Amino acid sequence: MPRPAAMATGGDDIRDTAPMNISAPGFSAFSLPAATSRPARAAGELSPEEAAQLRALQARDREVRQHEQAHQAAAGGLATSGARFSFQRGPDGVNYAVGGEVSLDVSPGRTPEETLRRARQISAAALAPAEPSGQDLAVAARAAQMARQAEAELAAATGEADTGGDARSRALLRIYGESPPAAPLTDEYA
Repeated sequence: MPRPAAMATGGDDIRDTAPMNISAPGFSAFSLPAATSRPARAAGELSPEEAAQLRALQARDREVRQHEQAHQAAAGGLATSGARFSFQRGPDGVNYAVGGEVSLDVSPGRTPEETLRRARQISAAALAPAEPSGQDLAVAARAAQMARQAEAELAAATGEADTGGDARSRALLRIYGESPPAAPLTDEYA
């Protein structure tokens, strides 16, 4: 009998019925000064404060998009959506990405071997960006837990006794010790 699909959601709420989102390092759109309600102006018409805000928004936009692209590239077929972004309007009237997310299917495979492969890919996707966020690390931890369970199932199926931490250590090494897959991965910037 196939197992029900399990997914997890972003934030600290991890459930077995929704997609898991992975996100950028802790950044709040509120850490940048809020854009004024004035009409959009050309870059040459901005005050020094607005020009600094614009540069910060442009840099954040690049960082968020690269972070999410790294997740998307590593997730491959486990991505349940493309990157979704949250935006902040700059003083120039342009919307800049300040947060984003990519949902991953974190359900176990039909066999322990497939579950181990999925756990490796989930971990690779979560840890793909140069600076994984707290949510990314939580997803990777969930993948490690999934791998430990699959490793225990494999050991039980082959009649091997669990030797304590050794099986868990081997599972973690398998997850974290391999290069990310060449397929795309998605991510969440929150």
